[in-house]
Amino acid sequence: MALDRDTKLDPSFFIDKRTQESTTQFIQDLRGRLANRVQLSSDGLKSYVEATEKSFGAGVDFAQIVKSYEAEQIGPGRYSPPKVTNVESWSASGNPDPKRISTSHVERQNLTMRMRMRRFTRLTNAFSKKLDNLKAAVALHFAHYNYVRVHKSLRVTPAMEAGISSHIWTIQELLEAIE
Repeated sequence: MALDRDTKLDPSFFIDKRTQESTTQFIQDLRGRLANRVQLSSDGLKSYVEATEKSFGAGVDFAQIVKSYEAEQIGPGRYSPPKVTNVESWSASGNPDPKRISTSHVERQNLTMRMRMRRFTRLTNAFSKKLDNLKAAVALHFAHYNYVRVHKSLRVTPAMEAGISSHIWTIQELLEAIE
C-alpha cells in the first residue's frame, strides 16, 4: 500500500505476491494516481527499484530503508515485537530528503488494518478463503478510511485533507459510490 504522510491518504494498494511483476503493477497504478513529483520510501525489496524506475523514470525522489531487529526469543510468552537495532537507508533515485525517508507511516497503517479487519488478525480463523473476497474487504477498508473516517490528528478525512473531497462522506454515500 502507499500512504501520503501529510494527508494520510492511501492513493493505491495492491494485493498479490511480492514479485517483480506485481510490484511493477502496483507502482504503475500509484504513478497513474499522482499529479506531482513525489518522494517515495520503501522497504528493501529489490523489485521496488526496477518498478519505480520503469514507472517514474527520473521523475521521483526514491529511497529504501531497511530495519534490523534483535534476535527473537524462542518459546512462549513473547508478546511484544523485537527491538530495532539498526536502520539503514539509501537513495535509489533522485534526491530524497533524508529527514522524510521512512516506512513508519505505512507500518502503522498496516497495524490499523490488522486491528480493524479481522481477516488480518494473527492467529485467527477469520481469513478470506477467496482472494476476491479479500480484495473486496481491503478496498472497502481503504474507501472508508479515505472518505468516511475522520483522522484524529487531521480532524478531517484524508480525502478532505488531500483536496479530493469537500465533506465527510456518510456510509450511504460510500455504498452508492461503490455501486
